[in-house]
Amino acid sequence: MVFPAPMAQQNHGPQMLTANRLRDGDVLYRKGSGWVLALAEGDVFADQASADAALAAAQAETVRNEFVAPYLFEVRVVNGVIKPVKEREIIRAAGPTVRADLGKQAGMVNV
Repeated sequence: MVFPAPMAQQNHGPQMLTANRLRDGDVLYRKGSGWVLALAEGDVFADQASADAALAAAQAETVRNEFVAPYLFEVRVVNGVIKPVKEREIIRAAGPTVRADLGKQAGMVNV
């Protein structure tokens, strides 16, 4: 039996770039040529060309073994606040889900 190749995920709006830091597994967001820990501080790429360029640059940097698995995800900017579209990214931005009183989600009302 032959199965079709999976299609690449297409984002249709503004995007951000994320990865995981190898040292401790923390979720990272691209900011300029570096990384930040907070979703709100990361760069939002308004067009596909700039998002793809940022992803290509990050993929080239993975050889340094500081972070892994960079990928783009879709966001909405509502009244200046970045909001991930997919539930996965909402959870990743909040931090570990095992305890609401620890991690990035401690003290947060909404992501």
